[in-house]
Amino acid sequence: MTFHTTRWTLVRHATGHSAEGRQALSELCAVYYEPVVAFLRREGRTDDAARELAHAFFHQLLENPSLGGAAQGLGRFRTYLLGALKHFLAHERERAGRQKRGGGIISVSLDAGTDTTPGAVLADDHELPPDAFFDRQWALAVLERAFGTLERERIAAGKAGDFTRLKPWLTGDAAHGDQAATARALGMSEGALKVAVHRLRRRFRELLKAEIAQTLDSPEAMEEEMRHLFAALGGS
Repeated sequence: MTFHTTRWTLVRHATGHSAEGRQALSELCAVYYEPVVAFLRREGRTDDAARELAHAFFHQLLENPSLGGAAQGLGRFRTYLLGALKHFLAHERERAGRQKRGGGIISVSLDAGTDTTPGAVLADDHELPPDAFFDRQWALAVLERAFGTLERERIAAGKAGDFTRLKPWLTGDAAHGDQAATARALGMSEGALKVAVHRLRRRFRELLKAEIAQTLDSPEAMEEEMRHLFAALGGS
C-alpha cells in the first residue's frame, strides 16, 4: 500500500495553503463531519446546535489547518481532528466568557450539560464519554465507507444480487440456518458459499485498510489503528 499519496500525508506535508493540501483536508473533513457532530451532541447539545457549531469548526479548520494547539505530528487524522475540535471549543468558551463579562451581549454557554431545552441529547453515566463516543462514530464512518466501496464494486461487476445475499455475513446478521438456503439460492454448494464469503470478507478488510490508510502517514500505524477501530466498536 502506498502511503505517500494518502490524503492526510498531503495535508501534513503541504506547504502553506497549497491547493492540493487544502483539497485533501476538505475531503477528510467532509467524510468525518458526522463523528464531530456526534461528539458535540454527546456533550449535551441539540442536533441543530451541534451542526451549527460543527460548521463553524470546519470553516475555521479549513481556513487555518494548524488551529493553534492541534498537533499534526501524531500521525493520525483522527487524533488531530479531535484535538483541533477541543482546541476550538476551548477558544469558543473563552470568547463566550469574555462576551458575558462585557455585558449587553447574550451568549449561550458551550459547557457540557447546560442545554436543558427540549430535544437536547444528554449523556448519562451508562453511556460512553464524548471521546470514546467520537472514536466509535469514527469507526462506524470508516466501516460505512469501506462497505459502500465494496457494494459499488460488486454492482459494477454485475454481482449486485449475490452481494445482497452474502452481505449478512459481513454485517453479522447471518443466522446459522441461512447458509444452506443461501447456497441453493445462488446455485452453489455450501463449500463454494464459504469460499465466496471468505473472499468477500478478505476484500472488505482490504478496503477497510485502504480507508484507514487515508488518515495515516505511516504504514507502521496501520495494525494499531485497526485494533483501535475494533476496540472502539466494542466499547472497550
